[in-house]
Amino acid sequence: MISSSANRTKDCTEEKTQKYDDGEGQRAARAMNMATIVRPKANDVKQMPESAITPAVLTIAGYDPSTGAGVTADLEVFTGHGVLGISAVTALTVQARSGVRRVEPVSPALLLETLDLLSQNREIAGVKIGMLATAELARAVTKFLLRSGIPRNRVVLDPVIRSSSGAELLDAEGVQVLREELLPRAGWVTPNLEEAAALAGEDPGIGFGMVPEVAARITHLGGSGLNVVVTGGDLEPPDDFLREAGGGETWFPGKRVEARSVHGTHGTGCVFSAALLCRLVLGDGPREAVREAKEAVVRRLLGQPAARRL
Repeated sequence: MISSSANRTKDCTEEKTQKYDDGEGQRAARAMNMATIVRPKANDVKQMPESAITPAVLTIAGYDPSTGAGVTADLEVFTGHGVLGISAVTALTVQARSGVRRVEPVSPALLLETLDLLSQNREIAGVKIGMLATAELARAVTKFLLRSGIPRNRVVLDPVIRSSSGAELLDAEGVQVLREELLPRAGWVTPNLEEAAALAGEDPGIGFGMVPEVAARITHLGGSGLNVVVTGGDLEPPDDFLREAGGGETWFPGKRVEARSVHGTHGTGCVFSAALLCRLVLGDGPREAVREAKEAVVRRLLGQPAARRL
């Protein structure tokens, strides 16, 4: 998922603001409705009251103590795009750039309680779903989606099945839950080649020629409304493929770049799906959102912020 697309710029519209503090500044900003920022720059976020950061996006994923992947990586991407990030952790992990050593899933009841409380306290504009660890947690997330009211086209599923180091992060029963219960409720799914093959019931090792067919099968599993992005980081060249819910197909050319980030290639799938959600929430169409998410991965690999200034 590495792209050579040219950078583009967007205007950032700022109205009169009031710097956040815990006293009079905060109360005055809220009372007088003076804090209004549209698509704020990343550096503005710390100076804004929570109520002025809009919209809020949720990540449901595992915790990576190295910050290279999972909820910490997602929240960094959210902040860079000027949206408020909130999170629910599915599992604690013992991992670093070198690989995953251990996974400790949380209980489904704890996850649901967290999700319900978050949704009761703030309207959620979109959700990115990452590592689910167990079939039970996948079912809990499905249950949450059914009652959350989050628009389907702002539900992005990153079907994490195995880590880049080879550790299993979701068993066969969990994959079945993804296929039968979560895909019909997601608006987007972003598998790599191995994950796409697993979702489509194919043997691993699919190449360029099979990508459109596999994407079409996954779309069929999700029914109308599911967009599929097969990320091509394992292809040469690393091109991504989008099959839109309406049937349109687009290849996004990529090129190899040297990974200069302290995280290497660790967490690039998380960055892609999190950036995709941000772009959708901020109003991009399907192809523009995918192109921008691909650019976010390139910036991450180069050791730059995943989100360019808005």
